[in-house]
Amino acid sequence: MKKELFSLVLTVAMSASLIAGCSSSAQQGAAGGSKSSETKAASGGTDPAKDGKTIKVGVICSLTGGSAIYGEGAQNAISMAAEEINSSDSEYKIEIVNGGKVVDDASDAKQAINAYNSLMKEGPDAVVGCFFSSVTLPIAEQASKDNMLLLATGATNKDVTLKGPTVFRDCFIDPYQGKMAAQFAKEKGWKKAAIIYAKDDDYSNGLKDAFIENAEEAGIEIVYTGECTTKDTDFSSQTSQVVAKGADFLFYPCFLDTVPLLVGAARDAGFDGAIMGGDGWDGADTKGFEDKLNNCYFTNHYSSEDTAPAVSNFVSKYTEKYGTESLNACAALYYDAIYMLAEAAQNGKASDTSSLVKGMTEMTFTGVGGTFTLDKNGDPEKSVAINTFDNGKVKWLMTLSPEGTKK
Repeated sequence: MKKELFSLVLTVAMSASLIAGCSSSAQQGAAGGSKSSETKAASGGTDPAKDGKTIKVGVICSLTGGSAIYGEGAQNAISMAAEEINSSDSEYKIEIVNGGKVVDDASDAKQAINAYNSLMKEGPDAVVGCFFSSVTLPIAEQASKDNMLLLATGATNKDVTLKGPTVFRDCFIDPYQGKMAAQFAKEKGWKKAAIIYAKDDDYSNGLKDAFIENAEEAGIEIVYTGECTTKDTDFSSQTSQVVAKGADFLFYPCFLDTVPLLVGAARDAGFDGAIMGGDGWDGADTKGFEDKLNNCYFTNHYSSEDTAPAVSNFVSKYTEKYGTESLNACAALYYDAIYMLAEAAQNGKASDTSSLVKGMTEMTFTGVGGTFTLDKNGDPEKSVAINTFDNGKVKWLMTLSPEGTKK
């Protein structure tokens, strides 16, 4: 809905509205087991062997490499959500296929398609994932051809849900996230922005384009645009240009694995202005860079420091079961996705794919990610949490929404 995110604390920093999902009708209902059934046709048609009350869900996320922390959070979150639903009085139950396990996309588009195809052999009613746009886009295209409901989580590229009417998501999209970043920069009074983006990454390109589009309207001048790749480790050339061009704000819409290196290079080059990124910063390792992260910010899907009952409920339950290391935005989004499917079944009055699609269409949902309504494309417009750092620890600063700023 990407790659890796930044700071474990940000993981815990979820939007107050996010957890209101615990009070949604779907989250208040669910009890009892799952029922296996024969593999359903790739078209997503109803399996006559099903009892009509069990939603078979396939889940895909990254479990290996630098993105493994996301997959860990996704696995924990879907297990927790399914357990809660299946022990409640919900009319519809959740069965996570593949033995209850997330299938690894390895942050690779080809592997993601293989993961999707392996799940389709188990006859799911819906597929949840992936977290990164680059691997979600090909899956979305195939799911649309199969008439399979795909509920994307962190894949924020605007084209994901445009692949077909069976594709939805529970995260905000890049144009909206980029707009909020420009709005934040405007509110802080920064006038000259530099951008460094990964040219080989869909997510980074999407955020870069959205920020540029909204910067002029916000009265922000783009004084420098530099390129890098997702594999780069040396940013000295680009950051020296940021300083030379007189920027007071640097936008770096890339993933957490390179964030400390970029921030370190910028500070070493003499840049003391603000540095900001997107939700891809969530979960980054800040050790050794604590002092350099002062005056750094990023947009995210929630903040655990928000005192909304839904957020605090989710955070406390997750922390008790799994600790805080993998308590990130990815976990929150996958958690909400499972509850959205349960609510879609209630809305559509059945658990087969076509009924779930009907129930998901233009759904209004309250969850860990707040209260939102899916638009005609299957996208939510939701609040954006702005996080900053205090001695390397992620701290919630404010929440931006279409209605304005909430501190």
